Amino acid sequence: MISWISGEIVDTWIKTKKIYVLINCQGLGYEVQILESLEKDLDKNKITLWIHQIKKEDSDFFFGFKDKEKRDFFRDLLQVRGIGPQISMSLLNKYDLKQIFNSIRNEDKELFNSIPGIGQKMTERLFLELKNKITVTSEINKDSTEKPNNTKLKKEIKNLIDDVDLALKSLSYSLKERKKAINLILTKVDQSNLPIQKVLNSFTFEVLLKDSLDFLDKNR
Repeated sequence: MISWISGEIVDTWIKTKKIYVLINCQGLGYEVQILESLEKDLDKNKITLWIHQIKKEDSDFFFGFKDKEKRDFFRDLLQVRGIGPQISMSLLNKYDLKQIFNSIRNEDKELFNSIPGIGQKMTERLFLELKNKITVTSEINKDSTEKPNNTKLKKEIKNLIDDVDLALKSLSYSLKERKKAINLILTKVDQSNLPIQKVLNSFTFEVLLKDSLDFLDKNR
């Protein structure tokens, strides 16, 4: 499974309103369907994409995203019965993640119904299945716009927190519980006042997961 590609842009083209880029990655050429928002990046010599790969009997299909969070949400969409990759790409082409997440939280049916292929029943199914899949880090990013004093996470810390969140989710902790645990991590990182590398050395995945589990068990 290919999760990430970085390489030279060899060619780009549009087919049936879908945008494709051909990437030379260590001598191999990968055809990747991308979002319209990435068109501005096609003028550059190189591109880096987070990849979702769909394998079929006679071919592989690659979908590329600039942000991991968008790629991961694309994967969440595909888990909903009746939602395929092209409907998912249409949704992500038309709206940014903040708009989509707000629509899910508020059960705003108009946004989803505006996408061809998503009707009333499908919208209700999306709300039901996606409400608990909005990552804790997206919730924290939303809170940080309201609380300017929150620590702005470096990419490395955000990835670490995503891993802890996924581990907690696999252990059946609720979104509310996971958010409390992540806020605990943020507070510890913020209060450490250490350079990013020392933070990474001090707060490993194993340490943060253990601290989160201890905290949640004590507060249940």
